[in-house]
Amino acid sequence: MAMFVAFDKKAEVNGETVLSIVSGMEMFKKEALEILKKNGIDDPKPGQWYSQQAWLDAFKTISEKLGISTLFLIGKKIPENAQWPKEIDAIQKALPSIDVAYHMNHKIGNEPLFNPQTGAMKEGIGHYGFELTGPKSAKMVCNNPYPCDFDRGIIEAVAQKFKPADSIGISVKHDDSQPCRKKGKDSCTYLVTW
Repeated sequence: MAMFVAFDKKAEVNGETVLSIVSGMEMFKKEALEILKKNGIDDPKPGQWYSQQAWLDAFKTISEKLGISTLFLIGKKIPENAQWPKEIDAIQKALPSIDVAYHMNHKIGNEPLFNPQTGAMKEGIGHYGFELTGPKSAKMVCNNPYPCDFDRGIIEAVAQKFKPADSIGISVKHDDSQPCRKKGKDSCTYLVTW
C-alpha cells in the first residue's frame, strides 16, 4: 500500500487524534486548521470521527509544504492526544501498545477496530509491529499508510515516556537496510534502543 492512501476508504480517525496536527504545529495553529479544512476536516473536535483519507491528505500537504520535521513533531504529539491503553508501566509494554492505540483511535464503517473489554482487534488499517530484540532493544515494523517521520515521532515519544530509570537515553533509527514507504514499499522498520 502507498503512503498517504487509506487501506480502506471507509476508515475513520477520531477527533482527538486529528487534533495532534494542531498540537504538533502549535506555533502555526491557524495554518494547521487551514490545512485540515482544505483537506475536508473543518473545525475538528474530540469525540467526532473524520475520514482517514482526508487526514492522510492533510499529512501529504504538510509533507509537501512544511517537510519531515513537522511530521515528526506531529507524531510526537500523538501519545498526548490520542486514546491510549491504560496501565502501561514499562517500555516493553509501551512500544507494543502503539498498535493497540492505533486501532483504538480508528474505525471502519462504525465498527471500532479494538475492543478494550475483549482485547479483540480488527483488521483494515495496518499495524505497528513490535519485536523485542535484546534486553534493551526492539524492532518496530510500521505497515500503515502514515508517513515515516510521523511514525518515528510516535515511537520516540512513547519510548522516551517509558524510558527505564537506568537507561541513559533513547535511540530510534530508521533501518535503511529494510523497505521504506518513501520508496514505495509497504512498511518502514525502526530500531529502538534504551
